[in-house]
Amino acid sequence: MLQITLPVIEGWDEEKEEFVILAKEQKLTLEHSLVSLSKWEMKWHKPFLTKESKTIEETLDYIRCMTLTQNVNPEVYNRIQNEHIDQVNKYIEDSMTATWFREDERGTRNRETITSEVIYYWMIALNIPVNFEKWHLNRLLTLIRVCNENNKPKKKKTGGREFLSRRRALNNARKKKLNTKG
Repeated sequence: MLQITLPVIEGWDEEKEEFVILAKEQKLTLEHSLVSLSKWEMKWHKPFLTKESKTIEETLDYIRCMTLTQNVNPEVYNRIQNEHIDQVNKYIEDSMTATWFREDERGTRNRETITSEVIYYWMIALNIPVNFEKWHLNRLLTLIRVCNENNKPKKKKTGGREFLSRRRALNNARKKKLNTKG
């Protein structure tokens, strides 16, 4: 969970010749979750989890979708500054877990477009309870990957004798092909 604070906005009342509060301090509690992702994609009809940069309007709307604070005046989101957006982006990029993975030796990555429905499908397929949709999204995606890794069939290790037998057969085939004795 991330909490950002939008400071008080003061103005000058020329009639009374004093400072007046135009907007009170506002604290917003935000959560980057599957729920917020779903809300945003429902409105914008495009995937959020892409390398494509978002417009200011899309970014502010995602912050609105992330908001857990109740009864927030919609005008409050107009007060969000670049420093707040930087805080939100840093929070979104945080892994929120101690789990890490070794990268695949082949270096291949799945190019599937990931939308909220795809993530819900993964949750259903892996029997992950739906209430995990409120977890930080990166943590949920890590859990999904852990489940996938643990559900993969174990690689069968080749025994020493079997390895040597295959190696001998390969060498014999090469000798025959090249018509040599070794």
